[in-house]
Amino acid sequence: MSASAPGDYVIRSIRADEWRAVKELRLRALRDPVADLAYLETYDDAAARPDSFWRERAARGAEGASGAQQIVAEGPGGLWLGTLTVVVEEAGSTDWAGFPVERRQGHVVGVFVRAEWRGSGLTRALFDAGLGWAWGNGVERVRLIVHPDNGRAQGAYRKAGFVPSGRRVPLVGGPGDHELEYVLER
Repeated sequence: MSASAPGDYVIRSIRADEWRAVKELRLRALRDPVADLAYLETYDDAAARPDSFWRERAARGAEGASGAQQIVAEGPGGLWLGTLTVVVEEAGSTDWAGFPVERRQGHVVGVFVRAEWRGSGLTRALFDAGLGWAWGNGVERVRLIVHPDNGRAQGAYRKAGFVPSGRRVPLVGGPGDHELEYVLER
């Protein structure tokens, strides 16, 4: 993926050896005031994971990987300002919630932008890069799920072109009983 510099940051795919930065940004995201609505994992659970988990996670979403791609916005001094990951779901498989995957699609997960960068256009730049990667890898649509009470995220997703599909995704042991699917067709 080619890097672009829309301001004081560069949007790019992560490298497998950047697992420590992957871990740091994920832990920061899990401390966000709406983390209980935005993520299906707690800070304590993530912080307790061994380094091997973070190495594997970074390798699965690193530059050159075909099944997933983690995109970051890297600011001055190498500070990661935000991230999202696109996971490819193959037609004929079953997704994590038990629904059949009818066609090859991307699933956006792990969206996070540091509070001081929200509203700067950075979220849209991350989505543009993630969507570019997904379309370039032959997906027919991209989706994500969002909690009904997470209005901030819903607004950002709508600005990126996503619309509600009408599907409610049940959550077992999550924050509430369901989330909403948003989609963007190719």
